[in-house]
Formats: sequence, structure tokens, C-alpha cells
Amino acid sequence: MPAKTETKVRVGIGGWTFEPWRETFYPSGLAQKRELEYASSKVTSIEVNGTYYGSQKPESFARWREETPDGFVFALKGSRFTTNRKVLAEAGPSIERFLTSGVTELKEKLGPINWQFMATKKFDPADFEAFLKLLPKTVDGHAIRHAVEVRHDSFKAPDFIDLARGYGVCVIHADSPDYPSIADVTAPFVYARLQCASEAEEVGYSKAALDSWAKRAGAWASGGAPDDLKVVAKPEAKPPAAREVFVYMINGFKPKAPAAAMALIDRLG
Repeated sequence: MPAKTETKVRVGIGGWTFEPWRETFYPSGLAQKRELEYASSKVTSIEVNGTYYGSQKPESFARWREETPDGFVFALKGSRFTTNRKVLAEAGPSIERFLTSGVTELKEKLGPINWQFMATKKFDPADFEAFLKLLPKTVDGHAIRHAVEVRHDSFKAPDFIDLARGYGVCVIHADSPDYPSIADVTAPFVYARLQCASEAEEVGYSKAALDSWAKRAGAWASGGAPDDLKVVAKPEAKPPAAREVFVYMINGFKPKAPAAAMALIDRLG
């Protein structure tokens, strides 16, 4: 399997098992057991949603690593049993169970962990900081990068941005019609989930929209920030010279997500 060139911007899709993709993305007759291999030859990262709903076996993570090219990276959704609770300060055992369930079998292909919160979860500064304190920086000698996806407007607050920056946790930027979009950069990497793909567009997004996202990703990767996305707080005091960026085509019209991801990869060169 050919190796992928290392890049600061990784673009991908959510999962790889989706029935409509067998008509539009995967070649006719491709065995389902080879879908990950094929998908990982066309995009540079995949966000795994299944880990949100239940645990996976260590053997599965090891197999995913073996079936994908060098340089490929998986982002994982953290367990819903961690984030869907009234008191986040009590999530320690759940975080430990998830991070010791075999995720480190991905080794160098382990990307960020997306801790996604329900839209009903409001920002409680003290409790959210208690949660951030529970997130380990390493597990079994592997560095762990954490990201949080918040879905309530109460998080559009400078105090939240300051907390995330203080703990080096990424606030995920969601391009969504349903949830708040927060574009503040809070960590050494950026994580964006794009959810506005349209059935009417050939590849899900218009050429102009894809050009804009390529420009934004380039700005993030070079240590800057897009000038056309709204932020909540002041910019970083000392931005880095470069960042790793993860962009996922997630929702909207999902059958076109792979086409949108590949079109953005083409624009990024």
C-alpha cells in the first residue's frame, strides 16, 4: 500500500461503512472488508463515530492501523457515557475506561479524541474545568490530543475559551446550521466538522465554498486564523508557527461527503 505524504492538513469523512457510498464512492463489487483500505487511499483521515456508542476491541484498533497507509490518522469520538452526564467532574473512571480500551493500538495513527456534548449541556465553568483536569496528556506512553464539541450557546463565552486554552484542549469548529459555531483556536491543532453538504451541489459544496475552506485550513496550518469566521474571545497571545489541522465532511447530504473531502484535498494540493 503506498504511503501518504505527511501534511499539516488532514481531510476526511465520518466512518467508512455507509450503504449509499457503495453506489457512489466505492467501486462496484468491492468487498466490504476492503472498504477501509479503499477509503483511506482517497482521504487522509477518518473520524470514528462508533466509539461514541460503544467500546471496540483492541484487535479492531490494531487492524484499522494495519489496513491504512502510512501517515493516515483516525480521530475517535469519546464515549457518550463520559459526556452525557449531569456532573462532569465525576467522569474520571469513564475517561480512563475509554482511553485504556485499546485506542493506543492505533499507535502513531491515533489522532484527536472528540468529546462531544449534547445540545442540552450548558456551560458550567467550575464543572467543565473539573472535566478538563481529568483529561490525561499521555496514555501508555502515547500523547493524547483532546477536543471538545459543545452544542449549547452558553459556551460562546470568553471564559470557556480561556479554560480550553489553559488546558491545551481544542474547541471544535462546527460548520452547522443547528449548533453554535466557535472559531477560536485554543490548542496546537485545529479540528473542524463541516455539516452543510448539499445534494444540489456536484460534490456537496460549491467551488466557492471549497475554495474558502481551503483558504481557512491553510491559515490555521500556518499558525494564523481565518479572518471571516466569528470568534468569541481575543486571539491567542503567542500563536505557533504551524499547526496540524483536521477537517471532516460529516453531515448535510452525507452521500456526497467523500466527494467533498476529495475535492478539498485537491485544492490543498
